[in-house]
Amino acid sequence: MNLKALTQRAQYSLVYRDGRTWVDNLLVMKALPNELSWSRCGFSVTKKVGKAVQRNHLKRLLKEITRLQPMKPGWDIVFIVRPTAVDTGYHQLEKAVTGLLAQAQLLEDNDKGISSRFN
Repeated sequence: MNLKALTQRAQYSLVYRDGRTWVDNLLVMKALPNELSWSRCGFSVTKKVGKAVQRNHLKRLLKEITRLQPMKPGWDIVFIVRPTAVDTGYHQLEKAVTGLLAQAQLLEDNDKGISSRFN
């Protein structure tokens, strides 16, 4: 699957305004259909979360986690990091992302996604 980044403020604003919301104790996910043949992800980490080093580290982890997820195409997704995420590791964040994507039914079929990743 081809995953791209949300890059413009207007794209984020549209997802914030019109997207559906799913909540976890570490992350909030907002998603909106984009009518494209790929999905786009964005990450919002405010100064309430921590210093710049911590915020950038969380963004790097989330980029890698979403890159490895077998997501359905055609969605704009924004992950909003909560301050409790500073003290968590990769596996806890991965579990939170996977759980939110599963709640929103944005994951492709498991057998299809896993096999395409290893071929």
